[in-house]
Amino acid sequence: MKRNIIIFDLDGTLLNTLNDLADSTNITLEHFNYPTRTVEEVRNFVGNGVAKLIERAIPDGRSNPDFEKCLEYFKQSYSQNMYNKTSPYNGIIEMLEKLRTKGCKIAVVSNKFDTAVKELCNRYFHDLIDLAAGENEKMGIRKKPAPDTVLKVLNNFNSDKSNAIYIGDSEVDIMTAKNAEIPCISVSWGFKNKEFLIEHGADIIADHPNDILKYLAE
Repeated sequence: MKRNIIIFDLDGTLLNTLNDLADSTNITLEHFNYPTRTVEEVRNFVGNGVAKLIERAIPDGRSNPDFEKCLEYFKQSYSQNMYNKTSPYNGIIEMLEKLRTKGCKIAVVSNKFDTAVKELCNRYFHDLIDLAAGENEKMGIRKKPAPDTVLKVLNNFNSDKSNAIYIGDSEVDIMTAKNAEIPCISVSWGFKNKEFLIEHGADIIADHPNDILKYLAE
């Protein structure tokens, strides 16, 4: 394979986490006596980290005096409920196993909070993931679409950009790859549909995990 550092987004790319995210969002909203949200609304709220999810879900966003309390309550709820309905998309495990047999290094870069990213990857992918990194802005690492986490992964692998490719399901992932100056494969099975991805600059679209293997083999 021409590129052997494969960096994936998590939510909507490797794992279908939408229903658990929606459930914890509504558990939080109900706790603070705010109107709940539909799954489709939550689908449109995700992609920029859980703080942005809560900002979009609660009335008045960050101006709401309960914002920080809602964010912490959501994190606690999600940590307890993130395995209820979440599962890998069909074909993901097999794709990761094939990448592993080809000697690829595999990383996950997500805007979800770091502990959840590591726990989810450990539970669902075990030794198929070499490195998992979530949001860690307190350490000065900007979240996507800033390239910081991707560049940190490359540094950990002692690799340069020419060996890497980024794979995700949203416009944030397209921008992240662009900012990191590496190619991007957009997947159509996640939280955004193919038309949306094309409108936001997707160059390569995979409709099934096997399409990623085919592209990487070219």
